[in-house]
Amino acid sequence: MMSTNDTAPIPYEHIVATEFEGDEGVLVDLNAKRYYQLNETAMFIWRCLEKGQPVSEIIGELTNVYDVSDEQAAASIERLLLHLQTHKLIQTK
Repeated sequence: MMSTNDTAPIPYEHIVATEFEGDEGVLVDLNAKRYYQLNETAMFIWRCLEKGQPVSEIIGELTNVYDVSDEQAAASIERLLLHLQTHKLIQTK
């Protein structure tokens, strides 16, 4: 389980994000030549990661934009980070 307070995972440079209409998007791993579809919330979190925001800040942003509690936001972020880490799309400091 990742620490969700001040961890600031960073996307690898070989990962390219593309947004579609409706705020969904895809991540393309240029090295592995694979792509991963992201829903609106996951794309929002990805954009925060690209800015280097720590998880604690992303939780705040998520609760401001979406009608979710801090706990729901933290759980969603944690699930996504574990998925991204499993597929080697992000690195932790």
